[in-house]
Amino acid sequence: MSRPPKLSIITINYNNAQGLRKTIESVVSQTSPEFEYLVIDGGSIDGSVDIIKKYEKSISYWISEKDKGIYHAMNKGILQAKGEYCQFLNSGDYLLANNVTELMLEDMPECNILYGNKLRDFNGISKVEKSFEGRQITLLDMFMSTFFHSPAYIKKSLFETYGLYDETLKIVSDWKFYLISIGMNNEKVAYRDIDLVWFDSNGISTTNKDLDTIERSRVLEEVIPRSILLDYQQFAKDSLIIKRIKQNKLAWFIVINLYRLLFRFDKYIIKK
Repeated sequence: MSRPPKLSIITINYNNAQGLRKTIESVVSQTSPEFEYLVIDGGSIDGSVDIIKKYEKSISYWISEKDKGIYHAMNKGILQAKGEYCQFLNSGDYLLANNVTELMLEDMPECNILYGNKLRDFNGISKVEKSFEGRQITLLDMFMSTFFHSPAYIKKSLFETYGLYDETLKIVSDWKFYLISIGMNNEKVAYRDIDLVWFDSNGISTTNKDLDTIERSRVLEEVIPRSILLDYQQFAKDSLIIKRIKQNKLAWFIVINLYRLLFRFDKYIIKK
């Protein structure tokens, strides 16, 4: 009986043949022997299936049928995955070098989530994003931010513990999963400073900010107790204001010196 793979790389796709080709080519060229590859297509009619068939000898499992959206497709991949960890590399995203999977899996630390770096385009400039760079991740981190799924290896058993992705959400279901597993339950996370993936910034999660805000508010109300949530909302608002002020050196200089002046004034009043 053969040993199950360490990693299941899962690609979901719908009518993105050009992006899918880039994604598949980056995966099938990997030097690591410790992964399987699954492609979940939503019934594309743009030639995507022809591309899948071209590479199907290097694909462990694939299917093309209508689904109920992004997270339904991702859940279908999870249910078929045999690996200890899952990586979601959606069509348009791609691995940056043919040895990055091997580097990530080599002497892998004990953890439930392992993440690397992602690159993406900002107004024509390629930028490396390192998320939390290995530091302790808090509930406030997950409240204000998230992990992107493409540079993360998620232990499949976590989906048994916390459930599959919430298919009633269109954008933030992966964030909800992280909020619960990391923010609320402190699952062990590890980091490797490896440039792992190119992230396609044209997806729905980065282009529909209004829906993102609506869904995040709904999830926070469901997941975090109201008494804690009210404090976090106020603290997060104040933190964003301070962050914005810090970005301007003159404004930050004025604020710091005003604070010192008020501190001295308070001491003076107390002495009187």
